[in-house]
Amino acid sequence: MLQAVFFLLGTLVLAWLSRASLRQPRSHGFPRFLAWVAILALLSLNAPVWFEDRYSATQLVSWVLLQTSIAVLVAGLYMLRRVGKTDRAREEEELFAFEKTSQLVTVGIFRYIRHPMYCSLLLLAWGIFFKQPGLLGLLLALTASLCLWLTALRDEQECLVYFGEDYRRYMLRSKRFIPFVV
Repeated sequence: MLQAVFFLLGTLVLAWLSRASLRQPRSHGFPRFLAWVAILALLSLNAPVWFEDRYSATQLVSWVLLQTSIAVLVAGLYMLRRVGKTDRAREEEELFAFEKTSQLVTVGIFRYIRHPMYCSLLLLAWGIFFKQPGLLGLLLALTASLCLWLTALRDEQECLVYFGEDYRRYMLRSKRFIPFVV
């Protein structure tokens, strides 16, 4: 019961945070919201076993993924703040403030991957999944992964519109989520 209440309240908070994106179904924020809900469902499902059997192989994999998720998130946010130069004049209401950059960021972690925040969410989803692997958790992690892939595709289209040819060239020399791979 507590898990269901947590999930319901969390979904309401995420919907409120994503309200502008939910009014723009073609924005990258729409599938991102769905990914967040899938991750929240995973968290609700696996929270009761978060610290059980701490040294099992799946728990160790989980902790590595979760810690890497935090490192990737911090590296991405740092570079966005340092190089991206937030442009408050950008009128896309579906974007969060940190997303309203005026400069294309292609250094630091962005040199290797275009979407460190989505990569972080992928790592988070799979890190939570490995707390207690199971069929429902697998379906939720795969749903989150699919939604994040769709989010990245839509975000790339938006960046192509805003940054133009510079972003197209950047796409050719960087990977979407995993350096040197994907």
